[in-house]
Amino acid sequence: MHVEIVSPTGRIFSGDAQGVKAPGVEGSFEVLRNHAPMIAAIEIGSIVITDSVGTAITFATSGGFVEVRKDGVIVLAETAERASDIDLERAKTAEKRAVEALESSEDSSSKKGMTDALDRARNRLRISMGSVGT
Repeated sequence: MHVEIVSPTGRIFSGDAQGVKAPGVEGSFEVLRNHAPMIAAIEIGSIVITDSVGTAITFATSGGFVEVRKDGVIVLAETAERASDIDLERAKTAEKRAVEALESSEDSSSKKGMTDALDRARNRLRISMGSVGT
C-alpha cells in the first residue's frame, strides 16, 4: 500500500509500506494492506511505518489525522519528524524551556498549552533516543 505523511511544512514521507502504526486518540492502531476505509484522529506520539522490505521508520508527531483509503494511507500531521532527523540538543532545550515555563506559571489557563509543549518535547526526546544506533 502507498503511504504519505504530510504536514503544513510539506511532504515528510511518501512510499510503499507493509503497515502503519499510529497513536490514535482512543488508542494506538495499526493499518495493514486491505484495511477498511476509515478516518481517525491521532495525538502526540510515534508513527511507525514498516516499509516494503520490512524496515521500521519512526516519526515523532504532535497529532493530526489518518485517512485509510482503498489505495493507501494519508497521514495529515500537525508536525511530523523522522526520528533520525531529530536534533537531540534542541529537543532537550525545548523540554527544559517547557518545564521552566510550567513551573513559573501561575495562570491555570495557560498551563494546558505549556503541558502540551512539554509533552511534545518529551515525545521528540523519547523517539530520538529510541533511534540511536539505527
